This record gives sequence, structure tokens and C-alpha cells, in this order.
Amino acid sequence: MKCDGDTFAKMYQSVYQDLYRFALCILRDRQEAEDAVGEAVLAGYENIGKLRKEEAFKSWMFTILANQCKKRFRERENLVSLDQEKTFFSAETQETDPGLALDVRKAFAVLPEEEQMIVGLSVFGGYTSREISRILRMNEHTVRSRKRRALEKMECVLE
Repeated sequence: MKCDGDTFAKMYQSVYQDLYRFALCILRDRQEAEDAVGEAVLAGYENIGKLRKEEAFKSWMFTILANQCKKRFRERENLVSLDQEKTFFSAETQETDPGLALDVRKAFAVLPEEEQMIVGLSVFGGYTSREISRILRMNEHTVRSRKRRALEKMECVLE
């Protein structure tokens, strides 16, 4: 796909918040999330010629960002403990019920990396199981079963 800087900026602006929320959800650190999104955007801009259809931009950027988050996630094997966690849900959620937001963060933190990626792409990216399977290069049925299991784990923690 041929794309100039202005076109890329417009496409990027339409997905920035979703990308940032996803990275924040996975990495649990505002600075790291911003860095991951920045690196993903740079990689996307440098490789925009490889994108075949403009409609696939969001999915393509999420794939790049998911890989960037996986890389960062693995680099820091020691996860930040819950009391040191930074906020990664919207301010709206926290203002509505700060206790609930904390409980949801705790439940999310219990999940292994792969399940966090699946739930994050589903919740923050709004992707279907089929789309998540393409992004993470997994079987669609595996994505659905792991998502269901992850949500069940979170539900147990929240009870």
C-alpha cells in the first residue's frame, strides 16, 4: 500500500487510544506502554509498504504492538507487584468504582501472559476470536477456549 505521512498519521490517530490501552493493560506501566506504542508506530511507518489494504491497518498495528509487548514482557521476567502497579484502566472506571478497578487489575494480573494478551485484545482492541487468532498466530478455537478459561479465572478471583 502506498501511504504518505499524513495518511499514516490519520490512520494512526484512529487507533492510538486502543493501542495505548492495550499496551498499558499488558505492560502495567505508563512509560513502558508509551514506549511500546512508539516503537510499534515507528515499525508500522517504516513497513507501511507491506500493508496490502488500508482496512487492515488496525489489525496490522495491533499485531506489531502485541509482538512488541511480548518482547518487553519477556525482557522483564519479574512482574511488578500489585502494590506497585500503575493504573492501566481508564480514569472513568476508577472514578465510578475505584475498588472494582483494583479488583479487576488484581484478577487480570493473575493471568499468564498469553491469556492477558487474548483478554486485552478482546476487551481493549474489540477483536473477535478469529482476528485474535490471526494476530497471535494461534488456532481460533484455542483462542476461544483460552479466553473463556481466562475470564473464568478472573471471575473466581473477583468472587
